[in-house]
Amino acid sequence: MLLLSLFVFPATIYAADKIRIGAPGDPGHLTFPLAQKVGFLTAEGFDAEIITISGSVAAMALTSGDLAYFAGLGILRSIMQGLPLKLVACFRPFPHFVLMSRPEIKSVKELKGKTIGVPNFGGGNDLIGRMMIAHFGLDPQKDMKFVAGGGNESRFSRMQQGLLHATIVSIPADFYGKKLGFHVLARAEELFTYPISGLIAPDKKIREKPDEIKRLIRAGIRANRYIKENREGTIQVLIGTYRLPREIAAASYESLLKGLNTDGSLPVDGFQTLLEDTKRLAKQDREVSLNDVTDLSILKEAQRDLGIK
Repeated sequence: MLLLSLFVFPATIYAADKIRIGAPGDPGHLTFPLAQKVGFLTAEGFDAEIITISGSVAAMALTSGDLAYFAGLGILRSIMQGLPLKLVACFRPFPHFVLMSRPEIKSVKELKGKTIGVPNFGGGNDLIGRMMIAHFGLDPQKDMKFVAGGGNESRFSRMQQGLLHATIVSIPADFYGKKLGFHVLARAEELFTYPISGLIAPDKKIREKPDEIKRLIRAGIRANRYIKENREGTIQVLIGTYRLPREIAAASYESLLKGLNTDGSLPVDGFQTLLEDTKRLAKQDREVSLNDVTDLSILKEAQRDLGIK
């Protein structure tokens, strides 16, 4: 059992604050579900409820007050379009997408002239997949054909039939792909930063409850440290949270090791790329600066509390 009394900031300092935190329902956003189950949120004085919710719904829930915070970046477009929200910390700076191919294709360069399946155009698989291919010197607009191929099962089936040569999946779907005999050509988390998970807070909260946000950020940083240092404990949380078989949870853990940070910092270059992609997809001409969508001042205070320079 985790000894909460060993934490630097014990729960007895604070009255328990009831909050609802929204999070996407995939292992790439494990930080706050684990912070709740292991006890880091409790140690910071929170009685927290984690709600599985998509970005589009979370944007409305945050503005209505039904959610206090959101632990994902799927609402960045809404923020850029004027919703009074800010990104206050980043917990997964590396994307959890995998480029997989049919067995006869051994390298990314062999995809020239081939057909690649994504769930839909403009989604994370599509955007990250094109960046991965460009990283290896190919032009994703000219050197191959991208097609919308539906869900993972559908795309894998089409690959087996030879109708697709490759696809981009998020963890843990790569585990199933390998079981079918497909090759992993590249993992995005080994190539570049492109933030996937963070903490979104309403502007009103930033103005009126900065200490609450600081405590949440500390809990998130501690959760990521726990993930990095406690393989078995994290695998058990993955199994319980996402109802994964153990072998898939173990495979997901290896991706988490590479994709998470332990200080909550935002990679500016990768985030700028994310901003530009979001702006292009939203067909937005107005310039958007880092300060328009982020407020990292509270993060710096949380880092100082934890001895992070």
